[in-house]
Amino acid sequence: MNKINNNLSKKFGKKIKIERIKKDLSQEQLAGLHRTNIGFIERGETSPTLDTVEKLANALNIQAYKLFIFEE
Repeated sequence: MNKINNNLSKKFGKKIKIERIKKDLSQEQLAGLHRTNIGFIERGETSPTLDTVEKLANALNIQAYKLFIFEE
């Protein structure tokens, strides 16, 4: 993963974690994915597929594109 992708992955992961906590969901409750996978995503250690992004968005009751709007 190059530096640009790593930065994007970290921002995306942070956004997922923020939205998950707002909804009072555990990693295990999120999108039917294994908690270790959610942990990897939240730490920016992996980039999710588009299918996974859609599952995350649905579980968080948010439009998928909003997961890519980052606050600085």
